[in-house]
Amino acid sequence: MKNLQKKLLRSKSSDTKKPVAAPPAPAAQQQPPPPPPASTKNTPPLPPAAPAARASQPVPAPPIVVVSPDAPQDPIHRTALSGIPQDRLSLGLDHANGAAPRTSTLNRLRAGPKDTIPMVGKPPRKQRSSRFVVTEKVEIERLPPFMETPPSERPQLFIRKLHQCRVIFDFNDASAELKAKQIKAQTLHEMLEYITTQRGVITENVYPEVVSMFAINLFRSIPPPVNPTGDAFDPEEDEPVLELAWPHLQIVYEFFLRFVESQDFNTNLAKRYIDQTFVLNLLELFDSEDPRERDFLKTTLHRIYGKFLNLRAFIRRSINNVFFHFVYETERHNGIAELLEILGSIINGFALPLKDEHKTFLTRVLIPLHKAKSLSLYHPQLAYCVVQFLEKDPVLAEDVMMGLLKYWPKVNSPKEVMFLHEVEEVLDVTDPVEFQKIQVPLFHQLARCINSQHFQVAERALLYWNNEYVVNLMSDNLAVVLPIVFPALYTNSKSHWNRTIHGMVYNALKLFMEINPDLFDETMHQYKQNKIEEQEHAVKQYKAWQMLHERALENAPGHKLPNGYVEPYRAPPVPFAPMDDADIMDLSLELNATSIEDVPGDLDESGLERVPMADPGLDAPLPQVGTHEHSSEPGLHVRRRSVLPVDPTVLRDLEAHRSLDDPTAQRR
Repeated sequence: MKNLQKKLLRSKSSDTKKPVAAPPAPAAQQQPPPPPPASTKNTPPLPPAAPAARASQPVPAPPIVVVSPDAPQDPIHRTALSGIPQDRLSLGLDHANGAAPRTSTLNRLRAGPKDTIPMVGKPPRKQRSSRFVVTEKVEIERLPPFMETPPSERPQLFIRKLHQCRVIFDFNDASAELKAKQIKAQTLHEMLEYITTQRGVITENVYPEVVSMFAINLFRSIPPPVNPTGDAFDPEEDEPVLELAWPHLQIVYEFFLRFVESQDFNTNLAKRYIDQTFVLNLLELFDSEDPRERDFLKTTLHRIYGKFLNLRAFIRRSINNVFFHFVYETERHNGIAELLEILGSIINGFALPLKDEHKTFLTRVLIPLHKAKSLSLYHPQLAYCVVQFLEKDPVLAEDVMMGLLKYWPKVNSPKEVMFLHEVEEVLDVTDPVEFQKIQVPLFHQLARCINSQHFQVAERALLYWNNEYVVNLMSDNLAVVLPIVFPALYTNSKSHWNRTIHGMVYNALKLFMEINPDLFDETMHQYKQNKIEEQEHAVKQYKAWQMLHERALENAPGHKLPNGYVEPYRAPPVPFAPMDDADIMDLSLELNATSIEDVPGDLDESGLERVPMADPGLDAPLPQVGTHEHSSEPGLHVRRRSVLPVDPTVLRDLEAHRSLDDPTAQRR
C-alpha cells in the first residue's frame, strides 16, 4: 500500500510541474466539474503526507517542452478551460454545444500532446529530378582494364563490368560513396571506348546484359513537376530541374547509342530484348525535366526506329497516344518538342503516295496540337511537321488551313503571331489551285488581324505583303482578295494608334493600286457605297425602335408602360463622316506620290518603325535606351531575366552539354 501511495505521489509531483494541462483528481474524489472558481489557482491541495513523501523520494525531471517557431506567443490560459470536462477537452469538443471545433492552429495545439507543441505546416520539399530506389549498399571493386587483360579473357571481363555497372547510387547525398561512384564512372568510360574502338566484341550473350544494364540505370520513376498547377515551363524565365545522377546516366546513354550504331550490332538478335515494353519505358522518360536527357532520348529513339522495322508502327502509335494524352487530358508534358522533332524526320521519309494512316495522323493529331496553351514550347517543330506533309502532298493544304482557322486564338496575341508565322509557311508550299479553295476564309481572318489593336498581330499580318510568292497568289486572285482586305487597310491607314502600321498599310494599298488601278478605284467606290448603306440601315433601325416605343405608349392603358418595365437606352447612330470623291482621290494621289521615305515616322526600308511610338502617358518623357537603372527600392516586382537570380551550376551544366546530333560536338 505504501508503494502504491509513493507512486501516486510521484505522479502528482510530476503533473504539478506541467505548464499546460492540470492532473485529474484521484479516483475516489472524482465528481462533476464545478463552475469556474474566481481564483486562478487550479492545482488541488495535496494530502498531508505529500511533503514528506517528496522529501524522501527523488523528484523526476520536468518534461521537455518543444516550442515551434510558428506557434502563437500567447500562452493558453487554463482559466478559460477549467470549466470544461477533461474528456471533452481530450476529444476537442466545443464546451458550448459539443460540436467539433473549426480547424485552426490553436485547436490543433490544444488537441496535440501535452509535452510537445507540433510544428504547423511542413518545410518545402526540395524537388529531385528522379527517384532511385537503392535497395542495399553494395561495395564494388576496381576491375583490371581491357588493355591489361589477355584477349581470351576480355569477353568475360566485359560481362563482369556490365554487371558492375548495374549498381545504383543515391546522388541526393553528394558526399556518399565517392570512391564507388568514381569506379562506376571509370568502368562506363572503359566500356564505351572498348565497343567504339574494338571489333567483334558484341557477341550473342552481350545483348541481354547491355539491355539489362541500360534498363536498370535509366528506367525509373519521374516525380511530379515542380509547378504542377501553375504556368507551364517557360525556357525564357524558368530554370530546368537537372538530373543529379547525370554524370552516370550520360555515359550510359552514350554507351547504348554506340552499341546500337556498331557495325557488329545484329538487329535479329536484339529483337528479343528491345521490344515494345522497352519502347514504352523509353517514352515515359521523355517527361523528364532535364533537357539534356530529353536530347539523348530523342537520338536513342530515332536510332531504334531506324534499326527495328518491326517496331516502327508501334512507335508511331505510342507517340500518338502521348500526344492524345497531352492535348485532351493534361496539357502538360516536357518532351513534346523532342517527339515532334523525331516525327519530322520520320515524315520526311514517308513514301508517296501517302497512306490514309498518315493523313489521319495529320488531321487528328498534329492539327489539334495547336490548341494547347503551351504551343510556344514546341511550335517550330510542329510547323515543320505540317510543312513536311504539304511538301509530300499539296492537296492537304485545304485540310491544314481549315484546321488552323478552326483553332485560331481569340484573345492570346502571342499565340496569334505564331499562327500567322505558320500560315505564311503553309502558303509558301501551297499550289495556286489549292490557294483558291482557302483564299476567302483565310483573308477574312487576315483582315481581322489587320484590325487588331495589338500592333504585333497587325504587323505580322501586313508582313505577308513582303512575301513575293504570297503577293503573286494575291495578284492572281485580286478580284476576290481586295474587297475582303480593303476595309481593314483603309481604316487602319488613318486610325491605327501605331505609326509603324500606317507605313505598312500604305505599302499594301500602293501595291494593290499598282497591280490593278481600275479594280482598286472600283473597290474604293464600293467601300464608300457600303458605308453609306450601313449608315442608312443604322438610322432606319433606330427610327423603327422609336416608332415601336411610341406605338407601345399609345396602346398601353393610360399611355403608361407597365410598372417595373425599364426602357433600354438606345443611342442614336453616330453620324457617318461623309466620303466624297475628293477624299478618295486624295488617298489615290497620296499613294501615288508617297514613297517609303515620305511616310511620317522613322521607318526603315521595309516600312517598320525603328522606335515604337506608343503613347508614353501624361507628357512623360520617353526613356532613353540603355540608360535604365534598376531601382533599389524594396517591393518592386521585377520580371526581367537579366535581374532574376540564377543558379550558376545549372547554367554551367547546360552550357557544357553537347548534343550527339551537333556536328561540332566532339566524340569521346
